[in-house]
Amino acid sequence: MRSYKQVIVINNSLKMKKGKIAAQASHASLEASLKVLNKKSFKEFKKSGQPKIVLKAESTEEIMSLFKISKSKKFNTAMIIDAGKTQVPPGSKTALAIGPELEIELDKVISKFKLL
Repeated sequence: MRSYKQVIVINNSLKMKKGKIAAQASHASLEASLKVLNKKSFKEFKKSGQPKIVLKAESTEEIMSLFKISKSKKFNTAMIIDAGKTQVPPGSKTALAIGPELEIELDKVISKFKLL
């Protein structure tokens, strides 16, 4: 069986508190999942226990670079842009979800990122 997973990358430069990070990661995961809800990748992802990994980007530029690379590879993505009502300025790119995608393919683009 081919293994699928989802990656959520948090913009660590925004210095969000734990609760804000959890909310932004949840927004990203849900938004990305809804885009592929009726596709094989989501069905396989769900069947395998919905594996996810949360990583950190050290800058907005780093998260945007990963977003562009992921889009160029035709990966399913969801970039969360905050409304700015609490801890971060409006328009801040807080989190990026990639996947569910094949784990072996995802690992090629996320290898330089560290766990949050």
